[in-house]
Amino acid sequence: MILADGSRAELRSAVSGLRPTIERHLQVVGESLDFSSDLGSTEFDLAVVLGGDGSILRAAHQLGNRQRPVLGVNLGRLGFLAALHPEQLDQALPEIAAGEHQVIEHLMLECTVVRAGKALYHSLSLNEVAVLAGPPFAMVEIQLYVDEELATTYSCDGLIVSTPIGSTAHCLSAGGPILRNDLQAVVILPISPHTLTHRPVVDSADRTIELAVPAPHDGTSLVVDGRVLGRLEATDRVRIVRSISPFRMVAVRGQHYYRTLHDKLGWSGQLKWTH
Repeated sequence: MILADGSRAELRSAVSGLRPTIERHLQVVGESLDFSSDLGSTEFDLAVVLGGDGSILRAAHQLGNRQRPVLGVNLGRLGFLAALHPEQLDQALPEIAAGEHQVIEHLMLECTVVRAGKALYHSLSLNEVAVLAGPPFAMVEIQLYVDEELATTYSCDGLIVSTPIGSTAHCLSAGGPILRNDLQAVVILPISPHTLTHRPVVDSADRTIELAVPAPHDGTSLVVDGRVLGRLEATDRVRIVRSISPFRMVAVRGQHYYRTLHDKLGWSGQLKWTH
């Protein structure tokens, strides 16, 4: 199954241009160019996502609880997840068809907002769940509960709960640590905390994390993987747990985790890689 953002003319063109290459090696059963169509009744073994990391995030949400292995083809800029380039397809696809590849499972989260005892919002998350203070852009107090116990209250501009995959996204830009992407852990990271002793915390993904904002601003919102789910009220609880459905990423020969970090983050130093 080929997945891409068909609202962008350049990606529609890329699908048309690359489909013959893909069909030389794999049977293509269809295309989904809106990231919103239901794929539950369609049987396929591999999702080939054309675009950038944003496209892979949207594909993970589209696949929902029926995750299939994803091969990312980078037509964007940074490409932490979509690491394969179009010119590499003729080499990589025969190896994938022959089973000469790994499928690495990555942690995903499930986020639910509970209001008055009822689930109001619900979403999977591959990158992060974030509570952002919003307008009028003053600090807000965010309570952190871990396994139902109050851990602390942050005075901050927001709070990020990140997966290892998301540790190189918003979490990294906010000063968080990089987690190797196959770890089963989360980063809890306050954004611009008022107290300097508040630092990022890394904890097991098996914990139940809850967030509450007793006095939210008018614009205090829950944002999941860059998408606003809705505004938060004083009595809301944001509940975050490990998803039963891991994200499944195809790793082809020649891809190395630290090489990706070195290339994408511009780390200095000359490295020699062996295959």
